[in-house]
Amino acid sequence: MRIAGTKPRLLLATLLLDANQVVASDALIEVLWTGTPPSSATANLRTYVSSLRGVLGATEARIAAHPSGYAVEVEAERLDLLLFEDLVTRARASARTEEAAPHLRRALALWRGTPLGDLPASPVWDARLRSITQARLAAAEELIAVKLAAGEHASAAEDLRELVGEHPYREDLWQRLILALHHTGRRAEALHAYTAVRRQLIEDLGVEPGQDLREAHARVLAGEPVPALLPASVPASVPASVPAAPPPPYQLPADIPDFTGRAAAVAALTRSLSAEELAPEGPPSIAMVVGPPGVGKTALAVHCAHAVRGGYPAGQLHLCLGGTDATPADPAELLAEALRALGVGAAALPPTVHERSALYRSLLAERPMLVFLDDAADAAQVRALLPGNGCAVLVTSRRRITELPGTRLLELDVLPPEEAEELLGRIVGPARLAAERQAALAILDSCGHLPLAVRVAGARLAGRPGWPLSVLQQRLADESSRLDELRAGDLEVRGSFERSTRRLTSEAAATFRALGLLGPASVPGWVADAVLGRRRGEAVVDSLVDANLVRLDGTDALGQPRYRLYDLMRCQARQQNGGEAERQALARVLGGWTSATGHATARLPTTLFSLTPEEPAPWSLPEETLARLTSDPLPWFEAERQSLVEAVQLAAGTGLATSAWGLAAALVPYFDLHCRFDDWQLTHRLALDSARAAGDRRGEAAMLRGLGQVCLYQDRYAEACDMLKRARTIFHELGDVRGEAISICGLGAASQFSGEHLRALGSFRHALAMFLAVGDRGGEAYARQAIGRIYLSLQDLRQASRWLSEALRLARELGDTHREGCVSMHLGRLHDLKADADEAMRCQGRALDIFETLGDRHCGAYAMQSLGGLQVARGERSDGSDRLRASLAVFQQLGDRSGEAATFQTLGELYRSAGRTALASTYLHRAVELRQELREGAGL
Repeated sequence: MRIAGTKPRLLLATLLLDANQVVASDALIEVLWTGTPPSSATANLRTYVSSLRGVLGATEARIAAHPSGYAVEVEAERLDLLLFEDLVTRARASARTEEAAPHLRRALALWRGTPLGDLPASPVWDARLRSITQARLAAAEELIAVKLAAGEHASAAEDLRELVGEHPYREDLWQRLILALHHTGRRAEALHAYTAVRRQLIEDLGVEPGQDLREAHARVLAGEPVPALLPASVPASVPASVPAAPPPPYQLPADIPDFTGRAAAVAALTRSLSAEELAPEGPPSIAMVVGPPGVGKTALAVHCAHAVRGGYPAGQLHLCLGGTDATPADPAELLAEALRALGVGAAALPPTVHERSALYRSLLAERPMLVFLDDAADAAQVRALLPGNGCAVLVTSRRRITELPGTRLLELDVLPPEEAEELLGRIVGPARLAAERQAALAILDSCGHLPLAVRVAGARLAGRPGWPLSVLQQRLADESSRLDELRAGDLEVRGSFERSTRRLTSEAAATFRALGLLGPASVPGWVADAVLGRRRGEAVVDSLVDANLVRLDGTDALGQPRYRLYDLMRCQARQQNGGEAERQALARVLGGWTSATGHATARLPTTLFSLTPEEPAPWSLPEETLARLTSDPLPWFEAERQSLVEAVQLAAGTGLATSAWGLAAALVPYFDLHCRFDDWQLTHRLALDSARAAGDRRGEAAMLRGLGQVCLYQDRYAEACDMLKRARTIFHELGDVRGEAISICGLGAASQFSGEHLRALGSFRHALAMFLAVGDRGGEAYARQAIGRIYLSLQDLRQASRWLSEALRLARELGDTHREGCVSMHLGRLHDLKADADEAMRCQGRALDIFETLGDRHCGAYAMQSLGGLQVARGERSDGSDRLRASLAVFQQLGDRSGEAATFQTLGELYRSAGRTALASTYLHRAVELRQELREGAGL
């Protein structure tokens, strides 16, 4: 395989030095551009990787990308380095000398000169090259030892001559060379060798030979027999005295005495680990327990390991991989720990990870065990510790590790409420918990049912038997200090979280902090784009999901993945906020919500009287994304309603007044269409306070106008007039003609509903003139309809027909179907007053069809009420009664007491004419009560 260019060759060499392991991108960049990487280094690295993939395409090797770097994946037989290490491992595992020698000869034959000698040197390689060179020297010495043990002294002497040429100051090699020559009867050569090394040591280093070398020289001079020529560290293949077998390792941590719940998880995990389920010659059974910090992964794993340990009499290994430490444990050190537990002495430990892993697999193949790997950092760390066959492997990790073939993945969530309560009761005592159960439940809610938090809370209470549970309940109620309270001795929720968050990239950390601000509702993935201020932030969110810091909360009706933080994790994220960068990120997220809401609102059937900030949002979703998400606006609003309300709360709470009232105002058409009056009032009151605090008078006026509109819908006319008058005054002072006209329309409606028709007529005429002045044709259509409605109330049918016909024409020209429905409903009343029942029914039917198509239940209820009354008048009592009762149910559900009163009145008259006097009296009496309440609420 030929590779052109120095940098691609440097890149491939670096990956092959640590084949099948992830090499960090930073290390690769350092090799390619030592000390002076260009600003485009990361992009250039991706280009070089891509070109190498093309070259490697015809081979059985491939380059895999990982979050932190790249790994070349290649079989041992395809790479000299891996094959060398594998052959040496086989030699060391051989039971007889004659089996070891061929493996060692073949391994050493793979060497051709200095490793990477034709490439520019890199400091990044130094440690690995030293390790490889030492491994080659160790293999050569082992082959010499094998030859000496087999009596091949002459051949061993030639090998030793080569080694002392490469390592001229190694006195132990010179000693063995001298004795090997002496053993073969070449006494003169042995003496000459001693003379040569003595001269070299004196001239180069100024020292005499050591005692062992001098003794060898004396033995040759005296003609004494040669002692055993084995090196101090005899390889496993060389016959030696056999030590006693080491005791089996039983390393499982102690079981958890108060382990609680998790019945399904325990059953699944013990089934996966059961020795009865393993095939002796089959692959290892791997079970992976993953989940967020503090969810009880290790507790479950230890409990299940104890449940199945009887099936593994050869032993159980336990290794802590330190995946959440600042520097996770090195696989080489972990393998050394495991090999020592399996009886391998320090002198016999192979030097490389590959060799140690091979020896580890060889030992476990003879005695299958349960291997417990706790707190794994990633798949590469686990892969080096996997047995070859016949064993069960139990892994815990905060990361969602899915790259290991055949792994059974078990994801843990927080405890169900009843199991969390049982755990707390076991710690503090069931009687104490039962005595203050409501306080206990509140404590568990504050703990988010996270096992670690529940255990810490229980430990604090157990250590303070005189405390009522309500004391801790009150302390945990404040989110800002909750994590400070959740610590007991070395148990600490915050510290557990920080061990995960400190390994995040800067972008992932920023996204995590922002998600913490966005409340408990799930959010769509585009929020990461807003936080980062760039597109394609999905990879960052994915990294948080893989780290189990963010939970994937399913998908919504639009097919968007939804994400959410665990409750306590949200406290952690919020406490890490507060800088200007976070404030700007939050402003972008709120801008995204506002732009998406405006885009969706524009597709609603009615957007009348929208009052939004004049300045654009600080960030917006791409047009194609907006079009896709809001193509059908109502499902989008339903999916995001809670998040949108919480976004207004967040904006108001963080002093982003423009974002708060802009988003609240943008939501009005949706709230209006679906009668979400509670959300409407909540968002507007919060945004009103925020606008006032910021001195934003236009925002204050817009929120007052919106709150006045809600009061109108709820028949609170006096309150509505107060808010609308204040809004009008502010708009007038700001010179906002349209805003003032909209406020005047609200005042006109309040006058009409209060029975002051002439005052209402004056208000609507004034508003019409203002709409005409600013060219607001939608406002003009509304004002003309309102004037026609007043004339209907005044029984001036000619004027009503004129104004309503103009309003209908204008609504159709504008394509405002909702306005057309409203006008059609009033035209139906007009034709009813003209005694044209058929045309009245047609107009009301048209209005009802429009409102039902648009999903406007409120206006639809009024059309249904009018249609029901017409049916009753035509003698269609049953159908008319059904429509009236259906409209009554909607009015009651929406809190529209005016519509409710009118419907009770019509139904009462219907029942009275039908001779059902008792029922009629009840309905008519209720209508009178409601009208009295309305007069009192209106201040009349």
